[in-house]
Order: sequence, then structure tokens, then C-alpha cells
Amino acid sequence: MLLSDLIEDQKILAMSKELQVPIRGLAYDSRSVGQDFLFFAIEGFKTDGHLFIKKAIENGACAVVIQKPVNIPDNITWIQVPDTRSALALFSARYYGNPTRKLKLIGVTGTNGKTTTTHLLAAIYRSAGDITGIIGTISNWIGNLELPVDKTTPESLELQQLFSRMVDQGVNTAVMEVSSHALALRRVVGCRFKTALFTNISQDHLDFHQDMDDYLRTKAILFRMLSLEDKCEPRFAIVNCDDPGAGEILAASQVNVVTYGLGEKAMVRATEVEVTSKGVSFLIVTPWGASRVALKLTGLFNVYNALAALAAGGADGLPLEEMIKSLQSVSGVRGRFEKIDRGQDYTVIVDYAHTPDGLEKVLETAREITSGKLISVFGCGGDRDRGKRPLMGEIAARLCDLAVVTSDNPRTEDPLTIIADVRKGMNGISGVNYVTIPDRRQAIAYALGRASAGDVVVIAGKGHEDYQIIGSRKFPFDDREEVTKFLEKNKGC
Repeated sequence: MLLSDLIEDQKILAMSKELQVPIRGLAYDSRSVGQDFLFFAIEGFKTDGHLFIKKAIENGACAVVIQKPVNIPDNITWIQVPDTRSALALFSARYYGNPTRKLKLIGVTGTNGKTTTTHLLAAIYRSAGDITGIIGTISNWIGNLELPVDKTTPESLELQQLFSRMVDQGVNTAVMEVSSHALALRRVVGCRFKTALFTNISQDHLDFHQDMDDYLRTKAILFRMLSLEDKCEPRFAIVNCDDPGAGEILAASQVNVVTYGLGEKAMVRATEVEVTSKGVSFLIVTPWGASRVALKLTGLFNVYNALAALAAGGADGLPLEEMIKSLQSVSGVRGRFEKIDRGQDYTVIVDYAHTPDGLEKVLETAREITSGKLISVFGCGGDRDRGKRPLMGEIAARLCDLAVVTSDNPRTEDPLTIIADVRKGMNGISGVNYVTIPDRRQAIAYALGRASAGDVVVIAGKGHEDYQIIGSRKFPFDDREEVTKFLEKNKGC
């Protein structure tokens, strides 16, 4: 593609004269540049891509996109734009043929529930005959092909590459988790969403966002994007109206709105909810009819996840009974309230809960199905929002009979410092029973070794993750594997 074709309809501040330059690839990392690539100089948090323009040219870049004046050799074409992050997203979409215009794209945002909701939506659309794609926290899917992930929402260049692969493989419907980081860093600029879905808002990522208001406003960007698109086909905002953040999201939504929740104001609502260790059941009432739902997934949070998926599918015209049938066949999502059963007489649950709200919901659900003691193992990530640590400590101390505080992904922080922050929220709880074991493997073994018949052990924070980040390195570690090894070793003891 010629550079002159790539920049059509783009906002350009200044440029060199020669634009009839063939572009054979895009890159924002100078190490990824190949011959005749277009290099985007992006100002990051740790370094500035403008410092690597010379290296990019040495590696084969024939043109560069900048957002501030720099010295560039006369034989290299350059373009100056207001924001190279947005330019990377827009140029990438155009370079790959605007693939999201050929897909039914559903974006799911919120603090908790994004992963399960995207998988439930994919199940609904697969049952309707679509070939589906998933972009999310656990893995990416193109039809039946599973791909590893690095970020919940990839950088815009990789994101458009992924959408292009989906189109090539015949995908009709793509469902993606849209993180607040992705919205703030313009990774989804240039994406054309059919539907945007809001799950909930609770404290998280305040190491990145100024405060909760900023966090919520960032989530609302996804819904404003819907109104910026053409009006050739209906677009939908699916909103949890029980959540305190719903007002901000609704105000940003200038398209067809479908609300869901447990309250009477919700357009899609659940009544007669029953939660058991085997699953949840409820009566769903919608504009398209009412019916009974019995899921293999348990917990009140999964009622909300199911309502969200059914609201989005119903708004798109899918038959209610067919959607319910597909959801009732879903047995679970990896690392999301996942039971590990090796014949032991107590229950072990592994969950990704790593926010105060997420941990509270998981522990409350576990308490409902516990006839004995409730034991938790959890920690908090390093180099992340410190404010949520005492909140999570207070929740575990209040809800559990025994809380084992350990390391999550300490990154570059001292694990003992993180644990000390957690303990600040635990020490004020009357009758609290907790221990601190920084080594996560030992912490899991300690908790399981103290479980007996009827107890429930919740191991929270990492869920599907198969690694632990210590310093700047990833080490193999999987909560599910650790539990399985312990249970197999101690079978019959």
C-alpha cells in the first residue's frame, strides 16, 4: 500500500513532500521494523519512540510518523500527527482493510465479569451458527484456534492484525474484552463496534487512573464510540442498571439501550434466583418473552453475566429459548470459580478475583455453599493499585474462617510490603483468623492441609494464569496445578 493511500482522511499537521512510498509493514518498536516499513514514534511511560527513529531507519524503515518535530534524514519520508497512538490505530485499521467493518464486533467493558460474559456471548452466537472470535484475558480464539495473549486488549497494530486473521478465517462475530487501559491508550480507535456492554465498576487500576471518576469516564469512551459510527445499522448499548456507574454509561450512550439487572427497572431482569453449589437458576423476564434458566455456573455474579449475554443477543434478534439452551450447556470458564475435584471431601475453587468487589462476590458465593469452614488464599499484585490491598484484607477477614495471605504477582515490590498493606485492613476485624505465608505454593498447601469435610477453600487472584511475576521475570506457576498435585499426593490421607 502506498503511504499516500494510508493517510487519506487522517489528520496531518505537517509532512514531507514525497508520499508515493510503498509501505510493506507497520511497526511501533524499532526492533520489529523490516524493509520498507512505516515506523510510529510513540511517547511511552518508560521511553520515547522518537529516540529510536535512527534505529528504525537502520532496520529498514522508509517512512516515520511523529508527533513532535525531530531531525529526520532528507531521504526519509515523514508525517507529523497530533497523536501517534491514535495514528497507529487508524493507520493499522486502514492497512488491514478495516476488518471490523466486516465483523459483528461486541465490546465488553467493566471491572469484573468481562471474561465470563465474552465466553457466554461466544457460546450464544456459535449456537446461532456464527463462526466466532474471542479477544480476552485468558486467550484469543479464531473459530476453534486458540492463541496465547499478552494483554487483555492487544496494542492497536496487533489488534487489527488479529481482526484481519478472523476475517480471513470466516469469522462472523467477534467478542472482545475492552480494558480501561486500552480505551485510555487508544488501542481500539478505528474499531467499529456493533454492541458495547457494561458489566460493573469497582476499585481497580488506580495506579493508572487518577481516581474512580476518571476510571468510569474512561469506560464510557467505548459507548461514545458507538454514536460516532454511521447509522446504517442498529447499534446497542447493554448496561447493568443495578451498578452505581450505570448513569455515566447511559449518558454516554446515544444509541439503542438495553438495561439488565435484578431490579424492576431493568429491561432484562432475573427473578426467583436460586444459588446452589451445582449452579444457579432463575426466571428471566425480557422484552422478547420470559423463561426459566438453569446454569451449571454458580454465584449471583454469573446471573449478571448471563443476563448481560442474553440482553446483547436478544437486542440483536436472537431467539430467547435458543440462547438459554446454549448458555445451559456451558460448564465453566477456566479460572473463573473453577472447582478442582479429585475426590476430596471438601471443595476447592480457583478464581481470578483480584479486586475488592470481585473477591467479596466470590467469597460471598462460596459462603452460600459452605457447610463447614470457609478458607481463602489470596494476595495482591505488586506495582499496582495499593489502595485496594487493605480493602481486600478487610473483606477476607470478615468473610472467612481462615484467611491465608500470600504473594500474587509481586513484580518489583517486596512481597512482605504488599502483605503488610493487606494486613492493615484485617487487624481491625474482631475475631479475625489469618496467617501470612509469602510463598504461594506453601500457602496453598497450608490452606488445603487444614480443610476437612464440608469446607470450601477459595484460592483467588490468579485464576487461569500459569505464571508468577517476580521482579521482571515470569516463572511457571499455576494455582490449579498446585491444587491438583496436593490433592493427588494426599489422596486417601
